[in-house]
Amino acid sequence: MEDKNPIQVAGRLFGMIELLADRGAMSLAELAAGLSLNKSTAHRVASSLQYMGYLRQDPETLRYELTFRIVGLAEQVRSNTDILGKIRPHLTHLAERSGETVHLVRREGCDMVYIDKVESSANSVRMISRIGSTIPIYRSGVGKAVAAHLSPAEVQEIWNNSKIERITPHTITEYGEFLRILEEIRARGYAFDNEENETGVRCVAAALSLGETVPEYAFSISVPISRLNEQRLAELASLVLETKAEIEQQFLGGRR
Repeated sequence: MEDKNPIQVAGRLFGMIELLADRGAMSLAELAAGLSLNKSTAHRVASSLQYMGYLRQDPETLRYELTFRIVGLAEQVRSNTDILGKIRPHLTHLAERSGETVHLVRREGCDMVYIDKVESSANSVRMISRIGSTIPIYRSGVGKAVAAHLSPAEVQEIWNNSKIERITPHTITEYGEFLRILEEIRARGYAFDNEENETGVRCVAAALSLGETVPEYAFSISVPISRLNEQRLAELASLVLETKAEIEQQFLGGRR
C-alpha cells in the first residue's frame, strides 16, 4: 500500500481503519503485524486516530477498536447521495415482490461497491454482503452487467488489473469465457452470478443507465439455490427488467 500512496501517513491511517473494520478489536502488536509496521509507528498512528475520535482503547484489555464516528461518516455519505433516495423505493418494492434480498452497487475501478441492501421480510436467509464492501467485476452478476456496456479496451483493462482467482468451482478464470458471457448479457439485457463468488447463492442483475456515458450503477436479486429452478429464475429476470425500466424512466423521462 505505502509504496503506491504518495502520502505515506494517509496510507497508514486508512490502512489501520480498514484493518480494524475488517477484524474488530486488536492489540497494538496485532495492528503492527497486520500493517507491517514496527510497534512505535503503529502506536503513533493509533494515537492520532484516537485523538481524532475514530479509535478508542479499552482501558482493561488495551485493545483498539473503531468508534461509531466512522459509522456517522458513512451515514452522512449515504444521506448526501441523492440517487439512493430515488432508487431505494424501487429496491424495496422489488424485495417485496420477489421475497429475496436486493442489492444496489456502484462501480469503483475493477470492483463494485455495495451501497444499499434491502432484505425481504419473507426471506429467512441472510446474505454475507454488507454495505461498503466490494466484489470484483469479473466474478459478480452486477459487475458483469456493467462490464457488458464497456468498450473492449475497458473490459481488457479490468481483466488485466483484477486478481483472477477461482473462489468457487464456478468462478470464471478464462478471459475468452468472460467475453462470451458479456455477449450473452448484451443480448438479453441482464446478467447472472452462477455461484461464482459465493457457493449456494445465485444472482440476477442489471446495469442502470441513469444519464452517464456508461452505466456506473447496477442492482441484483440474490437467491439461495435451494429455492431456485429455471421457472423461478425466469420470473426473477422479468422482475429485474421491469425494475430497471421503472428506475431508468424516473431518471431519464422523456430524454430516452
